[in-house]
Amino acid sequence: MADRGLKVIDGADLRSTDLTLPELTSTVTGDHLIKLVESAVSASLFGLTLPEYLKSSALRRLDIGESFATKEFQVDEARVVAKDFIAAIADQLQDDPLVVAVLDGKPISMFLEDEDDFAMLAEDLFTDLDTEDTGKISKKEIRNALACMGVEMGIPPPSEFPPLNEILKKHGADEDKQLGQAQFALVLQAILQDLADALAKKHIVIIQNIKISNGSKLIKLLANEKLLNNTIDKILQDSHLGNDEPTEQVIRQYLEENGGELGLPPKAADDDVILLYDSIFANVVTKKQSTSESEKDDFKLLMIEILGKFAEQLEIKPVLHDIDN
Repeated sequence: MADRGLKVIDGADLRSTDLTLPELTSTVTGDHLIKLVESAVSASLFGLTLPEYLKSSALRRLDIGESFATKEFQVDEARVVAKDFIAAIADQLQDDPLVVAVLDGKPISMFLEDEDDFAMLAEDLFTDLDTEDTGKISKKEIRNALACMGVEMGIPPPSEFPPLNEILKKHGADEDKQLGQAQFALVLQAILQDLADALAKKHIVIIQNIKISNGSKLIKLLANEKLLNNTIDKILQDSHLGNDEPTEQVIRQYLEENGGELGLPPKAADDDVILLYDSIFANVVTKKQSTSESEKDDFKLLMIEILGKFAEQLEIKPVLHDIDN
């Protein structure tokens, strides 16, 4: 998958930035403290509003009681709790990074600055929207044109960026007037210019329906001996040792089908994932399966070796993939 100009938020920015909370001069409730932390974190992460599940997961990491929201904290204690909460958010983002698009108007401006690129874009959009091949389309189709461009080309959905509705209204994009290709291009150009200017003044961040496999989950698994042993025991149980296939083939099949649970990207993500599997298993020594205890120990060692290689490669080159894959 191409990176689409996206940004990955994995908690690193929170760890490297000294987030300063407003000066506390008196006691503060847990609920108010959470709001202060949210504001500080949001300012550090492109103005992103933290998803509720992310906040909830971070709070669970703190193992706080149900009375936290109403509990009053002294200034020094509040600072400690706030620091721990920020660290918990960073930890959660490391385990489950967010992939976002930061829309600032720059991609739109680039299209507008290149007359040839914009002319080709406008022509392609007009042709796609002129479904009856009449050489005319309704001015209302401007909205569909922007939807076709989408976030990948820097266009926010009107629901995420209300000023876009005002820009469309300003240029009569809700009128039934018929436009030829040249007229369509002129209106589209004016709307895109206003949109680029508006986004330059107020960036917006949109969370994408994309996950990233960067090896962090595998690294944590390999570092936790108890969890690792339990995971490998489960894989042993589910892999049906004792058939005629070589061990590494059974492991590969299992990981291709269930690797998402361990932090591996789905095989269907793109060709690079297939190449990743091929490169890692290319150097695995072929072994015949057995249900003996010694062979089970060999199986565990082989699993650890393979998972370690995946973790190493994904840390070097993370893989983005649609959540639906």
